[in-house]
Amino acid sequence: GLPDLTQATSPVESARNALTFFSQLQLSAGNWGCEYGGPMFLLPGLVITWYVTETPIPEAHRIEIKNYLWARRDPEDGGWGLHIEGESSVFGTAMNYTVLRLLGADAEDPRMVKARGLLHRLGGAVNGPHWAKFWLSVLGVCQWDIVNPVPPELWLLPDWMPIAPWRWWIHMRQVFLPMSFVWSKKWSYSPTPLTLELRKELFTQPYESIRFASHRNSISPKDNYHPKTWVLNTVNWALVNVWNPYLRTNALTRRAEAWTWDLIRREDENTDYANLGPVNGPMNLLACYIKEGPDAYSVKRHRERTEDFLWVKAEGMLMNGTNGVQNWDTSFLIQAVIEAGLAREPRWRKMLIHALEYLEDQQIRENCKEQDLCYRHPRKGAWAFSTRDQGYTVSDCTAEGVKAVMLLQNTPGYPELIPDERIHDAIDIILTMQNPSGGCSSYEPTRGSEYMEYLNAAEVFGRIMVEYDYPECTTACVTALSLFQKLYPEYRAADIGTFKRNALDYIRKAQRWDGSWYGSWGICFTYAGMFALEALASVGETYKTSERVRRACSFFLDRQMADGGWGESYRSCETGVYTPHEKSQVVQTAWVVIALLEAGCERRAPIEKAVKLIMSRQQANGEWLQEGIEGVFNKSCMISYPNYKFIFPIKALGMFANKFGDVKLQ
Repeated sequence: GLPDLTQATSPVESARNALTFFSQLQLSAGNWGCEYGGPMFLLPGLVITWYVTETPIPEAHRIEIKNYLWARRDPEDGGWGLHIEGESSVFGTAMNYTVLRLLGADAEDPRMVKARGLLHRLGGAVNGPHWAKFWLSVLGVCQWDIVNPVPPELWLLPDWMPIAPWRWWIHMRQVFLPMSFVWSKKWSYSPTPLTLELRKELFTQPYESIRFASHRNSISPKDNYHPKTWVLNTVNWALVNVWNPYLRTNALTRRAEAWTWDLIRREDENTDYANLGPVNGPMNLLACYIKEGPDAYSVKRHRERTEDFLWVKAEGMLMNGTNGVQNWDTSFLIQAVIEAGLAREPRWRKMLIHALEYLEDQQIRENCKEQDLCYRHPRKGAWAFSTRDQGYTVSDCTAEGVKAVMLLQNTPGYPELIPDERIHDAIDIILTMQNPSGGCSSYEPTRGSEYMEYLNAAEVFGRIMVEYDYPECTTACVTALSLFQKLYPEYRAADIGTFKRNALDYIRKAQRWDGSWYGSWGICFTYAGMFALEALASVGETYKTSERVRRACSFFLDRQMADGGWGESYRSCETGVYTPHEKSQVVQTAWVVIALLEAGCERRAPIEKAVKLIMSRQQANGEWLQEGIEGVFNKSCMISYPNYKFIFPIKALGMFANKFGDVKLQ
């Protein structure tokens, strides 16, 4: 409903029009919000938990969740995949079919009939991955024999053991923590007429005839992205046939359940029941319901906090991949406006001060209580991905947050809301995030070996068991430290110098023979290349001075599409091989423009052609329309960053104008 703007003819005019639109989306707290959707396995865990804990589901929620699932079904086969652009699978189809039934959809609705037909062609719900079997057993539709073991006794292992859970990636351990508690209890909801009907609908044979134990390892090829290794199969066999029946004593079980419950309680208290994410949140709610009963404060508070993950858009109600992207997007937007040269314009001052106020409020000011007992990394001075309540240190979120603060507070006309002491706290946290390789991980330094992937039981995800080095996270830390050194040259200068040298060595080593870097949080080589070239440029490695930078630029220039843009498919993330998208993408085109400009690429013509493409797709009201999905995690699951279509084009347009002038391009 915003009015049409005067058509932009230069890059800065285009950036100004974009900000005119995007500034209207700033929320009252000072941040920008958006959907963080894409994964299609999040709503099922929540809705099943609501159902089995007898949590009232508002009618509006029922309507809008159903609307979203109808909108996101595959138009050809009628099913659902792991994510919104993925192929239909047993995981997506069985779980979202179940959600629709729990929310009141009729089994004989033609859309349900079609989805059920697809599910049966894929072998039925017995061919789902581990997480699907877990949730359907909680619901009472499967029997627990179908679920491969998740023994809470693992949490009793000494910390020195290579497979101790504290060494796992944070999302893996926080999901398997409540999962192991519930698995140990073998808790299932009592049968209802609806769940009895689901027993008939989700399988290809009568429920009574299914030997659930024989299907522990059954999985559809559509779901089997990371097949279970012979090591994991051997361990599971031993747990099922030796440990559980003969060695697992009641006393040991009670001790393991008590310790996992204590860790669940600590996670809840450290996050005010917001929890790390939308998978462990509903599981923790279920654990609290089982342990403390339906009237407990923990259950009540969990029910309130699940609303944090829900987002309504034109298609309906979805569940976000975290409780938002508030800190991340707000930090990037501040930087983009500064890069575009707009921060000095008076009309944006109020907006930017409000954004700075938001970041000031969201910096984490204290560590977790007894952080060592709950295996938490220090967090004082950090910014989380979403909010202070969620409260998990993330390396690049802290780096981009403190970078945004330093840039804006050192721009004339802006107040100093975050004092030096707190900026130092952020730098101190960044300096704890480096691995021996020189690279940086996401939530904490790597604690375990990559060989842990032999025990990856999720099946649908890769690189999920431990933390890894990421060019994106490493670059964010390097560039934040470089800026900090310019402003505070005396503070921990030796430590910062060592960190940067090792980090840059890692970035150089991570470059592939063709000049590219593999990205783990955005699609894919395009995203990582932008960050890597920014890191190298920060220490003077540019197109003129560095052969590796020239190779990286050639990698991009060789893949420019005929219309001047770039487009990379999410298949690159899955396969590790650059795969072009069927059409150019505004966000990815902006990423490449930023990369080439950071690198000091001397070929103006292809960059200008790309900028013209970005400008040509801008709408009359200043916005860009949503195109393909932008983000990824664990190689196989895509996730949406809809604010990127504003943030990165604004930055790219401004950087182009800074280098070549605000010339008329259309």
